[in-house]
Amino acid sequence: MGEGVGPRTAETAEGRDRAAQESAPDAAAPAASALPLPAGFRRARRKRTALTGNEAVALAMRQVEPDVVAAYPITPQTDIVQFFASFVADGRVKTEFVTVESEHSAMSAVVGASAAGARAMTATSANGLALMWEVLYIASGSRLPIVMPVVNRALSAPINIHCDHSDAMGARDSGWVQLWSEDAQEAYDNVIQAVRIAEDPRVLLPVMVCYDGFIISHALLNLEVLTDEEVKEFVGTYRPDRSLLDPDRPVTVGPLDLYDFYFEHKRQQAEAMAAARAVIPEVAAAYAALTGRSYGMMETYRLADAKAAVVVLGSAAGTARFVVDRLRREGRKAGLLKLRVFRPFPACEMADALRGLHAVAVMDRCDGFSAAGGPVFNEVRSALYGLHGERPDAARRPQGRAPNGPPLVVNVVYGLGGRDVDPGDVEAVFDLLFRHIEGEEPRGEDGAGVLSRSLRPSPNTEVHYLGVRE
Repeated sequence: MGEGVGPRTAETAEGRDRAAQESAPDAAAPAASALPLPAGFRRARRKRTALTGNEAVALAMRQVEPDVVAAYPITPQTDIVQFFASFVADGRVKTEFVTVESEHSAMSAVVGASAAGARAMTATSANGLALMWEVLYIASGSRLPIVMPVVNRALSAPINIHCDHSDAMGARDSGWVQLWSEDAQEAYDNVIQAVRIAEDPRVLLPVMVCYDGFIISHALLNLEVLTDEEVKEFVGTYRPDRSLLDPDRPVTVGPLDLYDFYFEHKRQQAEAMAAARAVIPEVAAAYAALTGRSYGMMETYRLADAKAAVVVLGSAAGTARFVVDRLRREGRKAGLLKLRVFRPFPACEMADALRGLHAVAVMDRCDGFSAAGGPVFNEVRSALYGLHGERPDAARRPQGRAPNGPPLVVNVVYGLGGRDVDPGDVEAVFDLLFRHIEGEEPRGEDGAGVLSRSLRPSPNTEVHYLGVRE
């Protein structure tokens, strides 16, 4: 599949060094958001094994060994439930595994377990996540640190079992932290980190770990795994401050909360999400000290002197990274920003990273049907709104970096229903950006019809559909 092109090489210190050596001389600008490795860090020899994304996530769940897992199978999440059920049957975990009749019940069960003081997890995908909708808000509003892998799949109708991001993006405002994964290694690492993020007293919010259905969930990757002891030490023992089962400190969960206090509780929830902005990098730094794999709120790649860049999340980042390297070898100053954290949205970091670029394409693997672009596009454009300066105008701007104003931002919707995205598709997106920069009028179709005619919901909004048939 296209997203498998250009494998990620920045997972380890050695990988980052190799990437710098293999890139063009002007390429090795450090990622603005990457967390530095600890001084004196020495890479430990660790077990490497070939796992699918679902196997890697199930392994991480086994190593965390939550008190309760409740789940209902749905493609392409099913493997996670199957593998974890095998761990329970074989006595490899002491987890109470609850089989339920629907995803609504799965989320309800882990809400009850978490409220009772248990470390609780579940997993789902697509229509299963949609069936949980009501209870997603109950979990976050009750401040329950549940961790849930979400294997991204298109929502019906029409019926489709393949990857896009419409499921998790639909839940983006449900009060859950969202971590996004480029490959199976990152999905494994994100599950482990999610436990500490969710349970941090400053946060106490549920966390979704999102990764692409089939492209990641069913594809094998040679990844590095921690020992069971390392994972258990990293996540620690869950000691909730309150529990429904503690008669000495009684607490009410989910009461009727009218206009007397509802507003205040929602403000507290918003403050917890804001606090996660500090907690996520702290947890990532601790994980880097253990593994050498460094994750921030986002990853920048070759942006230091870039004129054009794409913003993307999920598995397509690997393809985009490959294309950036190819364009750099041709002398075209391209860059990449890969989002890892979508909630809380890293608006300040985003604005700083994209400041001074000439043109940016924000790639959405779902359509917001807002007539104003996709959800990632609207977040990015909002983050850039506060930058002072005019919209880039190639006819007046001298060569070199743009002023510190906002770049031109266009939206590209791609990959809906699992449609593949290959390097030629991403290169067509960069061609569009460079034509904007050079002052050329973009053609109705780009290349061999890769980019469709753009929708212009407003004079300043440009939405393209990548690879769609007209």
